Amino acid sequence: MASAPAPQLTLTVEQARVVLSEVIQAFSVPENVARMEEARESACNDMGKMLQLVLPVATQIQQEVIKAYGFNNEGEGVLKFARLVKMYETQDPEIAAMSAKLKSLLLPPLSTPPIGGAIPAS
Repeated sequence: MASAPAPQLTLTVEQARVVLSEVIQAFSVPENVARMEEARESACNDMGKMLQLVLPVATQIQQEVIKAYGFNNEGEGVLKFARLVKMYETQDPEIAAMSAKLKSLLLPPLSTPPIGGAIPAS
């Protein structure tokens, strides 16, 4: 027997700002800071390991916040929330800025090698 489809969640721009702000704040809670640092250290800046170790911790931290707003407590809820934020990024500069901040908390700084792999002689 198939379960009924989940209702489509929608948040207003104002609600999305509040939830996004709470998600960002959750990453500064000492317990969550420690969880993220431990996962990052274990990943050793290896992108594959980051996906295996850091992403699940980050997803759990987000789930803890967004479940209070009706998003399911699985990875699907985080994906729906991310899509909603992405939709509002183009409409609201505050959401765009908060989204960029959240991404910076989740992703390691990446160093970009020079194009061509060498510095041209002057």
